Formats: sequence, structure tokens, C-alpha cells
Amino acid sequence: MQPTDQNPDPNAINIELSEAMAEGEYANLAMIAHSNSEFVIDFIRMMPGLPKAKVKARIVVTPEHAKRLLQALTENIERFEAAFGPIKMQNEAPSYPMNFGGAVGEA
Repeated sequence: MQPTDQNPDPNAINIELSEAMAEGEYANLAMIAHSNSEFVIDFIRMMPGLPKAKVKARIVVTPEHAKRLLQALTENIERFEAAFGPIKMQNEAPSYPMNFGGAVGEA
């Protein structure tokens, strides 16, 4: 009898995820730019009371991969809403700098 791990799926991708990367980065803003050959997506974290926002990750993809990302996000949002209900959107786009609500602390 032949072990099953000797005939791996030839289309399988072995993906490595480090501990640090697995923790993820929080971002509450994304800015997108493009040229004729690539899309650049900056994931940014804005914090209340700070004049500067920091880019936490920059992802550069081809136009084809950008479109695949759009399709994947659309599909996943549809699945999310089927399971948990519609995602509520504000009637207007957020203004920047973002107002995080609550009292403003002083030091």
C-alpha cells in the first residue's frame, strides 16, 4: 500500500506564514493608485489626535491580480452577508482626519 503523501496534488501551493505575519496589521484606510502595469494598494492606520497616518503595508499587484482580488472580495462579502446580514454603510464617505468619537484625551 502506497502512502497518500507521496502523490501530492500537483496544483497545491505550499504557503508559509510566519508568526509575526500571522498577527496581522490593523488598517482603517486603504489608498489605491495604478499605472498601466500595476496597482499599488497602501493599507494605512489612522489614529485619533495624530497628524500623521502610517502606511502599515504596501501591496503591488498586476491589473489581472487586482481584478481577481476584487472578485474574491466581492464573493467573500456576499458570503459574509449571507451568514451575518448586510454590512451597514454610512450614507456618506468618512471625512479625514477621521473622528473616532468619544472624548478627546489630553496629556
